Amino acid sequence: MVTNDVQVDMLNLSTGQVSGDLATRLSSSGMDVGVLRPFVGNQGCFATLQAGTDKAHNIRVNAATLRKDEWKMYDTAVLAAALQRLNAVKDLMDRNLVYRIPNGLGKTVLEYEDESDISDAEMNMSAVSKSKNDQFIYDMKYLPLPIIHKDFQINIRQLTASRERGVPMDVRNAQGAARKVSEYAENLLANGSSDFAYGGGTIYGYTDAPNRNIGTLTVAWGAATGEQILADVIDMKQDSIDDRHYGPWVLYIPTAYQTALDADFKAGSDKSIRERLLEVEGVTEIKVIDKMTATEVVLVEMMEETVRLVEALPIQTVQWDTEGGMILHYKVMTIMVPQIRADQNSRSGIVNYSAP
Repeated sequence: MVTNDVQVDMLNLSTGQVSGDLATRLSSSGMDVGVLRPFVGNQGCFATLQAGTDKAHNIRVNAATLRKDEWKMYDTAVLAAALQRLNAVKDLMDRNLVYRIPNGLGKTVLEYEDESDISDAEMNMSAVSKSKNDQFIYDMKYLPLPIIHKDFQINIRQLTASRERGVPMDVRNAQGAARKVSEYAENLLANGSSDFAYGGGTIYGYTDAPNRNIGTLTVAWGAATGEQILADVIDMKQDSIDDRHYGPWVLYIPTAYQTALDADFKAGSDKSIRERLLEVEGVTEIKVIDKMTATEVVLVEMMEETVRLVEALPIQTVQWDTEGGMILHYKVMTIMVPQIRADQNSRSGIVNYSAP
């Protein structure tokens, strides 16, 4: 599946060069992506591996092109560019709503359980009579762990010329690839990918999760009054509470509604609509997801039982060469998918309202 030239695969890292010797190196390293990041050291060529050990260690490899400082330059550029485009995803990271899978490149699905509720407690004077004897029921589910990745390349002459001039490498291609990858991850959290199924599981987002609470805005917020917008948010909060999710919440809006919230709450008011909404108890932030459809608004309870980010491979760059080493290929890649959660009674802390 391809969107905006970003490829999403399972274990097939590409359709051409990333096979053969490269696949052999991955397999022999226990699928540790560090083997695809070889660097030139003072005493030879090395790669830093982590898989199967408590701490990173260097191994000697046959060849490498980039020096360690050049890798650092790429990594810095990639991470900076990626974070610029991660908004809702970064909210989950900042709140530690992340489930990290070590050595995730070697895993294709996350196996997890959801649970039912049990009956209420009872009250009497003697406690002799037995209360209802029941237990939690668990249901096994699966979440696909696809790789999101985008390629770029340079040739050995460009790299050599950069070194001889003593100027930093041009990292614009790396930054562009990182932005595309992070935009895809952001879109996945906002809108899901219900047509992407693998291993018995499907990836859902805030606006397509089947168990989310659904409602209709009084009026599209671009034309609504402050009172109408406030009433919608209070209704959304109540929907979450009715499903036993009590906050705190973040309100996500599309770019189409961003400036609408900057208007005065009502004529002669000393506060904006945004300021008034943040006075609603439990609503901690109002954020823009520019990948969200212009008519959608989402209220999300920021708790692990509602949503978490599954990160099996942090955003990073790998490298290989072709044409006898004349062409250097790079791939910015990550395994980062949302896990939208609900109990077996379909209760969810996500509320999604759309314009009428």
